[in-house]
Amino acid sequence: MKEIERKYLVAERPDLTAATATPVKQGYLTALEDSTELRLRQKGERFFLTQKSGAGRVREEREAEITRTVYETFWPGTEGRRLEKTRWTGVLADGWGYELDIFEGTLAPLQMVEVEFADEAAAEAFVPPEWFGREVTEDKRFGNKSLAVHGLPEGAV
Repeated sequence: MKEIERKYLVAERPDLTAATATPVKQGYLTALEDSTELRLRQKGERFFLTQKSGAGRVREEREAEITRTVYETFWPGTEGRRLEKTRWTGVLADGWGYELDIFEGTLAPLQMVEVEFADEAAAEAFVPPEWFGREVTEDKRFGNKSLAVHGLPEGAV
């Protein structure tokens, strides 16, 4: 399955009263230099194993829901490659859904927002609202795996 998304830093946090918040913990089983990433994620009370490959706007993604027991079995293998955030999901005025991540711990006060698209033409035509900041889709330093390993990029916030 293809994931087509664009990612931005947040210039100004929007009104989130109509959005839904979910706490997220995620860790990576693969090393930063691996071409494929394998991620464990706890999203609220649900658990997922995700495989991603590629870089930038279009990536291959496979995801499966797993049990808490499987998650807890492999979680220790993510030591040193973890992050926590609150994910706010909502809908933009133009109808596109967004996911705004407010990072915690050593990654605070980083805030990023992503929009996923059905195809590359829609991604190309997208005009971000004013509260979106600089686009970082192609900047590998802002990939969650890189953030989990290296922390905040210099000048990120």
